[in-house]
Order: sequence, then C-alpha cells, then structure tokens
Amino acid sequence: MKTRNREVSKRKIQENINEDPGFFENLQPADSVDSDSEEESVYSGLEEEESGNESSDNDSAEGNGVAILDDLSTENQNEKNSKQHLFGGIVGEEQKAEEYDNDSSDEEDVRNTVGNIPLEWYNEFPHIGYDWQGKKIMKPATADELEKFLDKMDNPNFWRNVKDGQTGQNVILSDQELDIIQQIEAGHYPDKSYNPHEPWVDFFSHETMIHPVTRRPEHKRSFIPSKLEKEKVGKILHAIRMGWIKPRVPKDKTPKYYDLWVDNEKTESMALERRLKHHIPAPKLKLPGHAESYNPPPEYILTDEEKAAWENQEPETRKITFIPEKYPCLRLVPAYSRFINERFERCLDLYLCPRQRKMRVQVNPEDLIPKLPKPKDLQPFPTILSITYLGHTDMVRCISIESSGQFVASGSDDKTVRVWEVSTGRCMKMFEVLGTVKDLSWCPNANLCLLAVTVNSEVLLLNPGTGDKLIASNTDNMLNDFQPAEHTADNSLANWEAVSAEQYDNGFRLTVHLNKEVSHVAWHAKGDYFATVLPQGGNASVILHQVSKRRSQNPFRKSKGLVQCVAFHPIRPFLFVATQRYVRVYNLLKQELSKKLLTNCKWVSSIAVHPAGDNVIVGSYDSKLGWFDLDLSTKPYQTLRHHKKAIRQVCYHKSYPLFASASDDGTVIVCHGMVYNDLMQNPLIVPVKILHGHKVSKDLGVLDCQFHPAQPWLFSAGADHTVRLFT
Repeated sequence: MKTRNREVSKRKIQENINEDPGFFENLQPADSVDSDSEEESVYSGLEEEESGNESSDNDSAEGNGVAILDDLSTENQNEKNSKQHLFGGIVGEEQKAEEYDNDSSDEEDVRNTVGNIPLEWYNEFPHIGYDWQGKKIMKPATADELEKFLDKMDNPNFWRNVKDGQTGQNVILSDQELDIIQQIEAGHYPDKSYNPHEPWVDFFSHETMIHPVTRRPEHKRSFIPSKLEKEKVGKILHAIRMGWIKPRVPKDKTPKYYDLWVDNEKTESMALERRLKHHIPAPKLKLPGHAESYNPPPEYILTDEEKAAWENQEPETRKITFIPEKYPCLRLVPAYSRFINERFERCLDLYLCPRQRKMRVQVNPEDLIPKLPKPKDLQPFPTILSITYLGHTDMVRCISIESSGQFVASGSDDKTVRVWEVSTGRCMKMFEVLGTVKDLSWCPNANLCLLAVTVNSEVLLLNPGTGDKLIASNTDNMLNDFQPAEHTADNSLANWEAVSAEQYDNGFRLTVHLNKEVSHVAWHAKGDYFATVLPQGGNASVILHQVSKRRSQNPFRKSKGLVQCVAFHPIRPFLFVATQRYVRVYNLLKQELSKKLLTNCKWVSSIAVHPAGDNVIVGSYDSKLGWFDLDLSTKPYQTLRHHKKAIRQVCYHKSYPLFASASDDGTVIVCHGMVYNDLMQNPLIVPVKILHGHKVSKDLGVLDCQFHPAQPWLFSAGADHTVRLFT
C-alpha cells in the first residue's frame, strides 16, 4: 500500500516537471507554514487528487508523506529545494482554501474586532482597534504628500491601492475585484456569468389539463366561512359606522402651477388661484345683424346723401364699418374686401387690449342702506305748515328771528322790511328803504333791540320798538351815549352817520356807509360786533364793525378769493370766511389762519356753525350740502345731495339736534344731526322731513330759512312773496 502511494506521488511530480521545467523557480516559499503542516498539507493535497484512497486513516497518510520527502531528498538536493518551494506554495493555497471555504463572516477584515462602530471615534488615539486577542492594532505610519507623489510616479500599481478602513493598511485590488467594481459602476450585475434574462419555463400552460397537478384534497377552510375573519370585518364595520375610519380622499391629479418669484405664502396661493380659476376668456365677436345680410331690408340701404356723409366721416366715428349692399341671390355675393383687415384688428384687440373681470356680487340692496333710526323716533321736528305771512309784493330774500322768538323780520325786493308777530302772523312794523334788501339780522344780545339791514352799499341799524319797551329805551340810550374820540380813525372803509329826526321817529338809528355793495351781515354772539361782506370790495371784502365805539376795521391785508359769506364762532374768537371753493377759519386773537376746509363744491352759497362750535355745514349752488367735523378732518365728513337745484341757505337749531337746507326746487329738507360728546362717536345725520309749500317763481324757490330759537319750528322765505312757518 505504501509502495503504491509513493509511486503515484513520484509520477505526479515528474509529470509537472516535464510539462513546465521552470515551474519550481516561479514558486515562492511559504515561510509561515512549519514542517508538520507541510507534511500534512502535502498528504492532504495528494490524497484529494487520488480518488481511490478516501478510506485511508490519517496516521498512515502522514507517514507516507514523510517517506516520500525523504526518498526525494536522497536523489537530488536541488530537486528537494524545488519540491519544498512547490509543496510550500501548495500548502499555502490549500490552507487558504480550507480557511475561507466555511467562512460566513460579513466583516471586511476579521482581524479588527471593534464591531460595526464609527471609526471616527479612534481619530484621537494611536490605535485603530483591537484584534481577537484583545491587543491594540496600531495605526500605520502615514506618508506625507511628497512621498505619496513619488509613490504615484514610481509605482505602476498605485491606482490599484485602496486604504482599508478597518486597519488603515493599503490593499492592492486584484483583477477580479476590479472587474466587480467596473460592473457595479456600469450598472450591471457584479458577476459577469449571471444571466438575468434566462428563458422562462412555463410550467402551467394555457391548455386545460385532464389530471390535477396535485391530488391533495381541498382544505375545510376553503369552503367554510371563517369566524376570525367575520369578527375582524365586524370590527371594521363598527368603526366605519362610528366615524373612526374615514374613507380616503381621492388625490387631485390635476397639474398645479405656481409663481416662481413669489416669496409670501399668501401671495403664492392667491397667484395660483388667480392663474387657475380667474382665467378671462376673450370677448366674443358681435353677431351680425340685418345690415350684414346679403339681402338687407330697404331701410338699411344707404341713400346717396348718406353714402357721401359716411365717406366724409372719420373711420373711428362711423357707426358701421361698411356700406350695406343688396344682392338678388347668395351666389352673386363677392368676397369681403376688408376681411383681412378686420381679422388683423381682431388679433390686435385680443393681445393688446387689457381685459378685466367684472366681479358680480350677490348683495341684497337693503343691506347697502345704512341702518338709520326711524324718523318717528327722532321727533320733534317741523312737519306741517302752520302760518303763512302775507304782505310782501315781491320775492322775500331774507328773514331773521328775534332772540326771544316772539318776532320775525323779513326783507324783500319790494324795498320794505316787515316785522311780524310769530304767533298771530300780524305785521307789527314796516320800514321802507331806498333799495333791495339783500340781508338782515337781529342782534343776538337779549338786552338790545337792534336790527341790521343791508341795502345797496349801506348798513341800516333799526330799533323796531317791538317787545319790551324797557329794552327798546335802553337800546336808544346806549346809542345816544356815544362820545366820539378826539383822534378819529381813517373812515375810508366805512362812515358812521346818524339819521335825521324824521327817520329817527320811523325807527332808524344809524347808517354805515361803505364803498361797495353789501351782500351779507352777521352778528357776533355778544351783540357788539357785526361783520359785513362786500363781494366787489377787493382786499376790503370783509369789514368788522363795533357798534359801541362806531368804528370799522379790515381784518385782512389781502383777500383770498371771492368772499360769499362769513360767520362768527359761537364760543371761541374764530371767524369763518367762505369763499367760492374754500372755508377759511381765522383766529382773531392770534391773527392767523387756523384751518382751511376743502368743500369739494364749485360755488359756496351759505354757511352755518353748530351751537357747540365743532361742526359746520356748507351749502353750495351745485346742490351739495357738506358736513364738516372740525376735530376730524378738513374734508367733508358727509356730503348730502338731496336737493335737485341750488341750495340757497343752511341753518342749525340752537337747542335741538336739527339742521335745514333751503333750495331753488321749492323744498326745505329738515335733517336730524346729533353731535355726541364722545369724541370716538361720529355725528348721526338722518334726513327726517321734506317741507313743501313754496312755489317756484322765475327759477327761484326758497331763498332763506331760519329755526325758532326755542321751539322746533322753521321759518322759510320764498320767491312767491310769502314767509311760512312750519311746526
């Protein structure tokens, strides 16, 4: 048995020598393998090649391997060295093969046993891990950039070097490993021999087989309902009924577009909504009418004169862009000559003309009306005509009520001034003057009985003598006690003159002569000063007069605009001057302009100041009434357009929250105007009554209106020669 094994071994080695004489020289010795392992490996390798010796025991095989080596060494020492090289290489290869055949480790290097942890934890330590004996694996020396560059230039296998992360050593990749890397980079399978497209073996064919594939009988659960599934379905059904499980909302698969340059989220959603939902389609063409027909009605055919007029018109002003023509049949209709022009203009209109969507809002018209209180809840206010004062023979331009409310004075174009008793309607006094009475006003001081009347370029101060005789006599005594100053001022503005004895007996007391015609007079609240307006006076359009000292002065150095009327503030030293478009508020103490109100009117006609002094109403000839809140703004708080024609006069009530406006349309509109002490609450303005009664004469209606000082009554003067009282 030993002899046969030895002969087989000799024959195998001799065959290798004959095939490759330099085979032993190319082999490197395996120094790490000792002689015992060599002998064991030589035997094990030879026995694997020998297929018939599997049943031999290990001891006999080891002895046979040693005897073979001894015999070979006695023949030739060189052959022995070659054999040692050969067997050493074979032993190393076989040992590696046996070592890694049954290795199932997924680690890249089995020597470092730190596990799957970040290797950055060892950056501050000189070692990189531990081997299987617990010893530190020291980090290899790292080369600098110059050494790496020299190694790169000298070492042809530098591009194969890869640094092992576990040990820090450089590993040279083999050709097989490079092939695997190239396959992975190319997106292919790592193994070149793997074919992912192998032919499919269809075990089940489309033809129905006679015999079944398996003879296993069907399970019982295939035809008996499952109780477990029934319980699960019952739970799901209960959850759906209770609302715990909700059906999935189907996803909106429509493409969504967004604005690339939008920063704000809100703006982005708005832009997206505008782009998707607010598409504005192009306007449709106008449908053809009878004129476009090839057989239009006779009234659409133009005559020769109409054709000539159509040709002389500009193309933009023509109502139709063609001349209608009549043809006996549709076959004779020629091609339209302006077809291309109209198509081109249509294209220009589509992409050049901007389009805007008109948002139609479904609003109840009643919701747009402000919620105002009912007029019944705002009483008292004048509603009915009570007394008509007859006697004037021409239009009554102005009226004024005494401070006590017992008498009312009226001035007319019939050159008379009449004083009426309010309660009875009886004319108590009549004064004849030399011209048309433009304006008149009672003195607001209850201790004086004075009436200022403007006639032409004069201001007449009258003492009607009505009412209390003591007040009338005190008024005359006050006027008679005047002592002229030694150094009289320049009387170029006004000339104060006492009346004759005859005029004094008739009730006239003083005459103030001015340079121009006077149109308006207004008293100060204390009753000693009054102001006159001279529209043609230039820089002296407004003149202030003092009764007690009989002197006049011009408060303004230069006039700004055409002055219409003036009014004194009831409490503060302010003067309101209304020009054609603006109302200027002057501080008489500081002698400066305090405010300038923008009326938004074309021509101011009248002005009235609230008794509290913080609100002003302005009437204009363009039918507008503006309410100004002086604490709020210089622009109108509210503008009323209730009248159809020009507004002649506006007025406030002294004690009730009422104001009225008289117009040329023959009506007087009474409004409720409540001013609150709370600065945070705006005034309440409600129209409550339209008073009719005056007739329109010569396009003139109601020329003046005034409230009773104590009662909610209204006096009005009209162009129909009457004065009316509404209560």
